[in-house]
Amino acid sequence: MAVGRADRQLRFDDASALLGDRLGEGTIYHLLAREGERLFPDDYLADLFTASAKGRPTVPARVVCTVMLLQAHEGLSDREAVDRLAFDLRWKAAAGLAVDADAFHPTVLVGVRNRLRGSDRPRRLFTDVNVVARQAGLLRGRRRVIDSTPLYDSVSTQDTVTQLRAAIRKLLMVADRLGQTALAAQVRAVLAREDDYAAPGQPPCDWDDPAAREALVDALVHDCQAVLGVLDGRELSAPVAEAAALLALVTGQDVEEGGDGIFRIARRVAKDRIISTVDPEARHGHKSRHRTFDGYKTHLAADPDDELITEVSVTAANVPDRDAVDDLLADDPHTDQHDNDQHDNEQDQAEQDQAEQDQAKRGGAEPGGAQGGLEIFGDSAYADADTRDRLGQAGHDMRAKVPPSRNRGGRFSKDKFHIDLRRGQATCPAGNTAPITPARGGGGKASFSRFCGSCPLRAQCTASRAGRSIAIHPREATLQAARAAQTDPAWREAYRATRPTAERKIAHFVRRAWGARKARCRGKTRILTDVLTRAAVLNLARLAVLGLHQAPAGWAVAPR
Repeated sequence: MAVGRADRQLRFDDASALLGDRLGEGTIYHLLAREGERLFPDDYLADLFTASAKGRPTVPARVVCTVMLLQAHEGLSDREAVDRLAFDLRWKAAAGLAVDADAFHPTVLVGVRNRLRGSDRPRRLFTDVNVVARQAGLLRGRRRVIDSTPLYDSVSTQDTVTQLRAAIRKLLMVADRLGQTALAAQVRAVLAREDDYAAPGQPPCDWDDPAAREALVDALVHDCQAVLGVLDGRELSAPVAEAAALLALVTGQDVEEGGDGIFRIARRVAKDRIISTVDPEARHGHKSRHRTFDGYKTHLAADPDDELITEVSVTAANVPDRDAVDDLLADDPHTDQHDNDQHDNEQDQAEQDQAEQDQAKRGGAEPGGAQGGLEIFGDSAYADADTRDRLGQAGHDMRAKVPPSRNRGGRFSKDKFHIDLRRGQATCPAGNTAPITPARGGGGKASFSRFCGSCPLRAQCTASRAGRSIAIHPREATLQAARAAQTDPAWREAYRATRPTAERKIAHFVRRAWGARKARCRGKTRILTDVLTRAAVLNLARLAVLGLHQAPAGWAVAPR
């Protein structure tokens, strides 16, 4: 399949000419109709296709990219997106098509996404939109806001019984599909249950009978172990090895053997528990202590001045927000971690170098920013000491509120104690001072037990018979400095004025469910493609509002 070319023959029935001003100045449809040819020239996707002229008629890069972006913009399925292209004049105008132009088959979008993921530049839609923004003089500031939002998976969460049976079934299906009939026959020979593992779902069982449920779990575990015994020591192909690894994980994560030799469902939740064999990368997540979700997290970094997304990342739902910070900053032009391999466009790199030079002429960092680094605004999920120290060593200023300490029953929290790290002592609210006993891994402990017996404030401090003690964090100095900084009125005003931008961009991102709040596909790699496309079209929509246009000197936005 070869890459297509756009028809540049000006016709009276072009959708753009027909609609005219009705496209709406400042909308993404108007921007794509006017500048789509420059954004996505004919050779934009050329590296994804062979040079052969054989095969089906091809689709121009501008049309494909426009449909992918507008699909993400409106939250549509592939078939719905192609229908929009066939019948919506705004889509035809944005794609540069005539009114009577035919649409293409929805599977073209599937093929392009697959090719894009396997290319040297899988993030190009998002990256190149930001290149245009930098060329237009945007994204020059050194402030960033970061946050995350749940991304619900597209599969059903499976219980233990379903997972055990599905893992065996998946291995048999893989072996059959690859033509490994001998291996499949050996696996089936060791299965003791009267089940061919062909149909999906739960096996038949009297679910109201505890003994029947227990017998089923035990039989399934023994079948799983028998299959793993057959595979042990064999040289397996990659798909079979992957299915075998999944089977081993599922077999061990939720069951345990009792003293009577019977396997039962364990009364615990395994760390990093797989929740579905259909999407093994999805996980249980917590938005708060009482709000849970299944699937993934989308992490965003944005420039609060221009309100453009600078980076996105996708992780499993159980990954802490702070673990994604490095990914959100890795390719930022204002960080030392910037990887030029992700920006292999020479013009892109030249623009970034010019931005750095312009920044230096203005005196280095933006007002309030860290010299040579970024001023990062986040919520308390990024306020731990390790993240602060790591970012500080990289030259960044992490602005996140350290949550206050709490104590049961409304008693004195740790914040009520004065900790003097220089002298190695702590003072309680009653004025008693105790030494800090160092711990092997850093930090330590201050015990006030010898004062608590006669202390008039004991009832307000502790209910423990042993008296009150407080733990000293290994990076207590970092946390103390952060708490002191956030009492500064200037710090609080900057945080209050800047932090809401993250919530606003999250709201824009999840305005459409499919591809933003709910995954349209399975697996982190595929989901990331949708997330990047969604972020790219949000940035394009923002650039349309800012009046992006092609000036004699290059890309520019309207004066602000």
